[in-house]
Amino acid sequence: MTQPVDMVEIWRGSVLESQHMGHAVVCDTSGQVVDAWGDLELVMLPRSSAKMLQALPLVESGAADAFGLTAEHLALACASHNAAQLHTDKVSAWLSELGLTDDAFRCGPQEPTDIHARDALIRANQSPCQYHNECSGKHAGFLTLTQHLAGGTEYCELGHPVQKAVLEAHEDMGGVTYTGHGIDGCSAPNFATTMSGLARAMARMAKGEDGTVRGQAAARLTKAMTTHPELVAGEGRACTELMRAMDHKVAVKTGAEAVFVAILPEQGLGISVKIADGGVRAAQCVIASLLVKYGALNAAHPVAKKYITGPIVNKSGLVTGERRPAASFLAA
Repeated sequence: MTQPVDMVEIWRGSVLESQHMGHAVVCDTSGQVVDAWGDLELVMLPRSSAKMLQALPLVESGAADAFGLTAEHLALACASHNAAQLHTDKVSAWLSELGLTDDAFRCGPQEPTDIHARDALIRANQSPCQYHNECSGKHAGFLTLTQHLAGGTEYCELGHPVQKAVLEAHEDMGGVTYTGHGIDGCSAPNFATTMSGLARAMARMAKGEDGTVRGQAAARLTKAMTTHPELVAGEGRACTELMRAMDHKVAVKTGAEAVFVAILPEQGLGISVKIADGGVRAAQCVIASLLVKYGALNAAHPVAKKYITGPIVNKSGLVTGERRPAASFLAA
């Protein structure tokens, strides 16, 4: 089947109000497809779900060790954070350690998602800086790598040594050759892949230590994410809550336009999800459902219930409906 399949339903009372269609693929560490829904070979942009792939050159080049980066640094390199003080303090310190200022970033300023941080800027009559950008950790990683490689300042350019290294890692991990790219919200190239290619890359991340430099780097990044889920996203975010609910054993990462991936080291699996209409609530429901299906997440855990069924509550606190996986999806 090459068309998206019915994955998530939104019910209000006894009425089916909305439906979300999508694609999902599960691969094992050998690169074989274990399960699939929709189009296996759909060409898509992974957006921020690929940040751990973009961070691989930072570790395997030796830059991370040369600059004394910790697991917290590596978690931030894979993050789409809320720009809470927890995040911005660490990114600012990292930038300072590189001997750089906010002007070195190429991600652009962004208003913090964290309400306290946003309100603090308003009270101080200050504008957001680039380190408030949700991708500033990734860009700090890029700046660290470009210093290590003695690259130029324009590290987001397609021909820059940093992006050449990212593309090579992207192709190798997913087994997909270059098929084009888009420019992400943070101005970095985002290399296209396929649904199966993205799941295969996550499965290779799950394989981790395999005696190769790349395998060691993958294991370090996955461990950093699961150890510090609060840095990967932030309080109230699905990535952070799901990783905590799975006892820090599984790494998950969302991307814009309803992409979601999971790295399951104990199960030896990688998962990719893409909702056709870009509905984030549906991507959260599907990834949580698949984590339950493959034994990584307890279906009875409050976080699992939150993202799989809701419920949907109105402003008066009344339960007005729920989201639920489509019966055909769960049965597949």
